[in-house]
Amino acid sequence: MHDPSHGQPPQGFGPPPPQYAPTPPPPYAPPQPQPVQPAGPEFLAVDRHNAVVIDATGVSFENHGLTADFPWQEIRSVHYQAAPTGNGVMVAVIHLDGRFYECAVDAKRRDRLQKWFGQLAAVLGYYRPID
Repeated sequence: MHDPSHGQPPQGFGPPPPQYAPTPPPPYAPPQPQPVQPAGPEFLAVDRHNAVVIDATGVSFENHGLTADFPWQEIRSVHYQAAPTGNGVMVAVIHLDGRFYECAVDAKRRDRLQKWFGQLAAVLGYYRPID
């Protein structure tokens, strides 16, 4: 018998199996606009190590480079007081499940601390009015 493939050039390996086939790039989609948070008052207190931010999204603490974000819908209440040293503010977030988080920020000067207390009262009153 005569082998018909004898004397013909090799045909190659053929297409790759489906799991290795290149996937076509996804169709281009323009970036979707991000929802804009309604503008509202903000509070920011910062020292060398820590920060507290209160705005329309909720409360954020930064403590020595670690950040914790608390959206308003997860917060039962927010409290603040002067730090034991008298020259800083301690802000506490009580989570809906009862967990308690706090962050202390050094104001360095009493006039800055008094300014922070005034801002805290106004911003928390805006986002969490007393019923």
